[in-house]
Amino acid sequence: MTLTPDQTQAVAGWAAAGDNLSQIQQKLSAEFKVSIKYMDLRFLLDDLNVQLKDAAPKKDTLLPSATPASGSVPPDAAAPGAAEDGDLPADLADDDLPPAPGAARVTVTVDKVTLLPGALASGTMTFGDGVSGKWIVDNQGRPGITEISKPGYRPSPADAQAFMQELSRSLQQRGF
Repeated sequence: MTLTPDQTQAVAGWAAAGDNLSQIQQKLSAEFKVSIKYMDLRFLLDDLNVQLKDAAPKKDTLLPSATPASGSVPPDAAAPGAAEDGDLPADLADDDLPPAPGAARVTVTVDKVTLLPGALASGTMTFGDGVSGKWIVDNQGRPGITEISKPGYRPSPADAQAFMQELSRSLQQRGF
């Protein structure tokens, strides 16, 4: 996909202002009516030599007294293949990440057998506030929630990010 010069300039401005890929994708849709897949946007930004700001914490900036909770997530962590503000350094393991502010423990389980048509994987999740539900990853690699125990519930941004990180970790352990 190619963008017009105005669209390219807007994307470069959004990236320079600190927007992540998801935000740029939403703005392209809202302002220019351009629908682009997340991964295609990543490749397009690479082709245009547009760099996103790196908001990932550096290992040497972690406080020695900080003991991250297992399953905790940095505020800018993302889904598999969806690093929004740049990939984390290779030497920064998941267990070394600081806890997300306000994020409680999110648990994710992966079903051994996925019986839902069009789903690559499925399972259950429980957010830190006790609300639980079922999730799927469709055959396009997009995660979604199919059932939730509290109608109209929307998790906090920190819990949503923690869910995506836990989902990524759980699926990687299963070989996805």
